[in-house]
Amino acid sequence: MMSTVDPGIAPQGGLRTTPARLVVLVSGSGTNLQALIDACADPEYGCTVVAVGADRDGTGGIQRARRAQIPTFICRVGDYADRQQWDEALTRTVAMYEPDLVISAGFLKLLGARFLSAFDGRVINTHNSLLPAFPGIRGPQEALAYGVKFTGATLFFVDPGVDTGRIIAQTVVPVEAADTVATLLERIQVAERSQLVDTVGRLMREGWTTAGRWVEVG
Repeated sequence: MMSTVDPGIAPQGGLRTTPARLVVLVSGSGTNLQALIDACADPEYGCTVVAVGADRDGTGGIQRARRAQIPTFICRVGDYADRQQWDEALTRTVAMYEPDLVISAGFLKLLGARFLSAFDGRVINTHNSLLPAFPGIRGPQEALAYGVKFTGATLFFVDPGVDTGRIIAQTVVPVEAADTVATLLERIQVAERSQLVDTVGRLMREGWTTAGRWVEVG
């Protein structure tokens, strides 16, 4: 199949001349967000977090963003008549920040058709298993119960399915005999943060190509 270069990449060797604009969506403590904020402090990383959004009040992620003086917004599903209106509002809000990439970093709401259409090919998510194994919110628990010897984390482009998008990168984490869900999850999260930071930087600095479901960074 023919490879295609995704939009938003500068023509000279895929290199950008200005920092890529990241919008990060969070629902919880924001440890992945913090890793991105820390990485963006280095000018050579080539990215800047221009806004952080959440689906609820009082999240640690929003607090981290405010401490870093990054603009924030809250878009609660309950404030709208239905999910379609919420999706449209979220789309409008994120579009205001003109993102090159939208990162779902522990965002616990499914993004709707309007959002994915507006930011087609520019929305990524990180999941705590080696997809397509163990999709959904119980990945580490299901991996441990199944008795697999390796699990890990997957970074992928979001599509309308649940954890079904094109895989960008994966990192492998061994499962130990004495593991609990908590110890396994902690080990996955360390690897997940490292992969997220490294791959987002490369995507934005070097670009990427696709051939069917295959994604090649750089």
